[in-house]
Amino acid sequence: MNDQARQPAQRMIQLGKVHGAFGVRGEVKLESFTEPRSAIFRYQPWVLRDARGGERACEGARGRETPKGVVATLPGIEDRDGAEAARGLEVWVSRDALPPPKPGEYYWVDLEGLRVRNVDGADFGVVSHLFSTGANDVLVAHGERERMIPFVVPDYIVSIDFDDGLVTVDWDAEF
Repeated sequence: MNDQARQPAQRMIQLGKVHGAFGVRGEVKLESFTEPRSAIFRYQPWVLRDARGGERACEGARGRETPKGVVATLPGIEDRDGAEAARGLEVWVSRDALPPPKPGEYYWVDLEGLRVRNVDGADFGVVSHLFSTGANDVLVAHGERERMIPFVVPDYIVSIDFDDGLVTVDWDAEF
């Protein structure tokens, strides 16, 4: 399996989001999608993206994990007003900044674009994205229509083959 062939070098992945100010010294509350949450600081430089799609580079962010979440100091933000202005910024990194997944593991972003077929050979389109419901994760396939398939291995997700670019699912074509 060739990692370079699976995702282009410019592929970006969202690792977090700024939720507002923390204190008065310019620190921000940061939601981290990494595990552990503080690992977000290992993957830099960041691209901070606003709601309109504007982007700016951010290098040298630091932070700490607290019982209430991750608190970060971002270069150029010196006070509470600056931290509040950062509310809603998304933290993105190049996919290449992440370590390769362990055998049998993968990043959700690596599944996007793979073809989805059921065990009977019915084509469901391609993986659009995945999301978490709390109870389980869900794979969204876009084809002639959108299908949401619980990401439960091996009950519904039978296999993932990166070499063939295919996710095989045990899911009724009529559902």
